[in-house]
Amino acid sequence: MAVEKAESNELLAIRLPVWWTFGGLVAGLLAGLVLAGTDALAPVLAVTEPAGTLWLRALQMTIIPLVAALLVIGIAQMVRAARAGAAARRMLGWVFAVLVFSGLVAAVFMPLLLDIFPIPAAADTLLETAGIAPQEVPGVSEFVTSLIAPNVIAAAAETTMLPLTIFFALFAVAVARLPETQRATLLGVFQALANAMLTIIGWVLWIAPAGVFALALGVAARAGGGAFTTLVHYILVVSAMGGVVLVAGYLLAWFAGGISPLRFAKAMIPAQAVAVSTQSSLASLPAMLASARRLSLRESTADFVLPLAVAIFRATSPAMNMGVAIYVATLAGVELTPAVLAAGIAVALVISVGSVSLPGSISFVVSIGPIALAMGVPVEPLALLVAVEMLPDLMRTLANVTMDVAVTASTDHTDEEPD
Repeated sequence: MAVEKAESNELLAIRLPVWWTFGGLVAGLLAGLVLAGTDALAPVLAVTEPAGTLWLRALQMTIIPLVAALLVIGIAQMVRAARAGAAARRMLGWVFAVLVFSGLVAAVFMPLLLDIFPIPAAADTLLETAGIAPQEVPGVSEFVTSLIAPNVIAAAAETTMLPLTIFFALFAVAVARLPETQRATLLGVFQALANAMLTIIGWVLWIAPAGVFALALGVAARAGGGAFTTLVHYILVVSAMGGVVLVAGYLLAWFAGGISPLRFAKAMIPAQAVAVSTQSSLASLPAMLASARRLSLRESTADFVLPLAVAIFRATSPAMNMGVAIYVATLAGVELTPAVLAAGIAVALVISVGSVSLPGSISFVVSIGPIALAMGVPVEPLALLVAVEMLPDLMRTLANVTMDVAVTASTDHTDEEPD
């Protein structure tokens, strides 16, 4: 059932103009470079800046209802999966451990990487798109008391994502404990809400080439050629976080699955090739099952764990999504205190469950927006960064597919009796 829901979400999502969006970004940057310093720039910006702002707000307006719906559906699926047997619980234990590790990867290594390879100075213009100011981050005591919102509606109005995430996570667990009829009714409502929001965000992303062009033109007019340097720097450092998770997949298969890195690497080549070519874990599932056969994993384990992993698990989400938020936080001058990083990791862990089956560009908005809001990081730069998401998404899919098989191997190795 979990895989069926994953398929329905992917089928429902409109085939988005990813390359056209990237083309809009490049065209906007080039137009900004050409118009910079000319008399024609001011009248052009008078049109493009309001248009870009409208598109950005349209992108933001679906985040909270879509996140709420996907969280309830995803966590309810995980609770039901935990009841499927000992193998499912072992698999979920590995999933939780990997997601925590993934979040810690970004919290520890991303600031270090940005210290070694600083963000280009021209990146400051990314924060000038709409007069953005970083949000105020509360102190430790305020952070702790803010975890529970006395008024969920007010929390949604103020976009305080951490208490909202906690509320909907608890709500999802409660829904999973309801009688079958009531559970099916509520999940049907949230599934319909998610589908409606996905339709709206699909419409918004269909005009992303125009929106990104409008935003990029103003950025390039202020930053000059440094805007290209900034985007290349961003792609490389964020992809590096996924690279750490990719390497961790080999180590997990070795130490917890009892499979040597060389043997694991040979068996994974076909599945990784499909992952890179399709950028879809779901499309890579048959190849992952074949890799599990080559690794001599039990069919009873692979046939259960891999489809479930595709439906509820995305190993790179906390690392790469936190990486994006930390990048923008560094750009905006937000202090990355332990409380701020803890808030980001907490939201990243929960949000990763709800956005597994979504295409990269939609997942980018749905996943990173709540993390940034929880950390007090401005979300406006995400509207430009979504245009280059298909490049880091190659690393996302490659590492996710590798870690899915590694978790399957670990579950199989620790499972004495197949359920």
